[in-house]
Amino acid sequence: MSREQISYEVSEGIATIMLDRPDKLNAFTHVMRDELISAFDDADADDEVRAVIVTGAGRGFCAGADLSAGAETFNAGANDERAATRWAAGQIDGVPRDGGGTVALRIAESRKPVIAAFNGPAVGVGVTMMLPADIRLAAESAKFGLVFARRGIVPEAASSWFLPRVVGISQAMEWVATGRVFGAQEALSGRLVSRVVPDDDLLPTARAIAREIADNTSGVSVAVSRQLLWGMLGADSPWEAHRLDSKAINHLGAAADSAEGVEAFLAKRPAQFPMKVSADYPDFIPPWPRRPGSP
Repeated sequence: MSREQISYEVSEGIATIMLDRPDKLNAFTHVMRDELISAFDDADADDEVRAVIVTGAGRGFCAGADLSAGAETFNAGANDERAATRWAAGQIDGVPRDGGGTVALRIAESRKPVIAAFNGPAVGVGVTMMLPADIRLAAESAKFGLVFARRGIVPEAASSWFLPRVVGISQAMEWVATGRVFGAQEALSGRLVSRVVPDDDLLPTARAIAREIADNTSGVSVAVSRQLLWGMLGADSPWEAHRLDSKAINHLGAAADSAEGVEAFLAKRPAQFPMKVSADYPDFIPPWPRRPGSP
């Protein structure tokens, strides 16, 4: 599939999505929004894909929303077509849907683990849309900014849910209320990223993590685990986790991947897991994020 503002490549079980507007520091547009959603659709539909890496072309990850519409950039009712296209099709509670939120929620729904590799500046939606990534890495030169209050708006991409859960409410409020730009080491100490590595080591580090997943784990096990870990963040009690854990262990423990995993361990050989996410994902795992109005 030809794409204008991202690239999508699959090699040895790893899908790499690259934001590809380097002359604009990969600023976010409606085209990029739609292409990102499409890329994650492709990754989920491909059983050969075991992990997804997202990074940026050139010297930046994503400079945030493309501001070329000027003062009307965030005005959904503006006559300027460039401003109107910041918003996604459809409405929620009678207002247009935030375009960054549609990307974040699609990443949240991914059945493949997602690794964000911040290779340079990540500002605004460049940060928030990647909060649902499972692992976030930063190059030493990366900088971050939750600059919304300095633009007269609020954090989008469902980040009022994700950000406090990722970094804690106090750190989230400091970054959001000040809107200041901060470096990779502060992002690490604030738990926005899990590692900071030299710039040249960023993609090799991301690929090594993805390779570990692709080579050594069951795709169905990882997909179910991802849904359970994220989904239980909103559970009222650990008993809900216990209920679903019990069902999942009972179901998968009798399935082919479990038998292969044990036999491979005893034989001291690499496992060759036969099950596929597309065909063998258990239907009793509740979808996450659960859509408004769904049972």
